Amino acid sequence: MLSQIIFIFLVISILSLALSSLSLAPWVPTWKKDLPRIFKLADLKPNQIFYDLGCGNGKTVIYAAENYNAQAIGLEMALPLYLVCKFRQLFHWRKNLDFKWKNLFKENLSQADVIYVFGLPKAIQGKLIQKFEQELKPGAKVISYVFPFTSWVPKIIDRPQPNDIAIYLYEKD
Repeated sequence: MLSQIIFIFLVISILSLALSSLSLAPWVPTWKKDLPRIFKLADLKPNQIFYDLGCGNGKTVIYAAENYNAQAIGLEMALPLYLVCKFRQLFHWRKNLDFKWKNLFKENLSQADVIYVFGLPKAIQGKLIQKFEQELKPGAKVISYVFPFTSWVPKIIDRPQPNDIAIYLYEKD
């Protein structure tokens, strides 16, 4: 019985990792050294709503909740990574910190003030841009780590040195 439960858990975990990789990107963590650059662009204020789409291990969500007192929400589709987030939340307990095991396309983003995404170009160009155009309120900021949105013009491209990763800031009209 226990072996069947473990097997089912492993199958669900593997499938959720595969689906999340196809949906937005495989898990590749944001560099910790880039968090200050990301949040400088975000200009996040207390009580604003911050989303990390495909939050991985929850690093950026925890950073937003602890350093900016924002309502920080991480969406993660891969069950193992979601469980890591929930485990980390035990050590960073704050009422403004929330992780959801959810497909980002099923979340209403209309209240978001800042959205952070680290997705592959193919994933962020189509369905995700359409979702942003339909749901985001005017003035909402979108920060893309590494990859630009080809159909939107960035307000700022932050790349202080040639070896630094580019971070793109977009603002919804």
